Amino acid sequence: MEYEASSLIEAGSDTIWPILTDASGYSDWDSGVERVEGTIAPGEKIKVYSEANPGRAFAVRVTEYAPGEKMTWRGGMPLGLFKGVRTFTLSPQGGGTTRFAMREEFSGPLLPLIARSMPDLGPSFE
Repeated sequence: MEYEASSLIEAGSDTIWPILTDASGYSDWDSGVERVEGTIAPGEKIKVYSEANPGRAFAVRVTEYAPGEKMTWRGGMPLGLFKGVRTFTLSPQGGGTTRFAMREEFSGPLLPLIARSMPDLGPSFE
């Protein structure tokens, strides 16, 4: 199961990166997220609460963190029974613009079962 979206932003990655990594302001730009708890930094664990199911936290770890370029969050169950990977990419396009891309991929043997109870992530990717 995958979700993907991209957008051209009229700003440089040096302007976008601080917004992307500010947990307290996350819901200001991602309509599918109610809030993010924790510090978005390399190796840190954070909790993501979706608008569709605000009572349930999704615990993820920041596994890749290249300021101004790319960030990846990973979460899931032991033994790879279910895992989710969200990747954010910033690509300079010239003229002071940046291509922002966000991709989420879910996998694992328990995906068919877990997918039935997952909130709709579509709003985050519109």
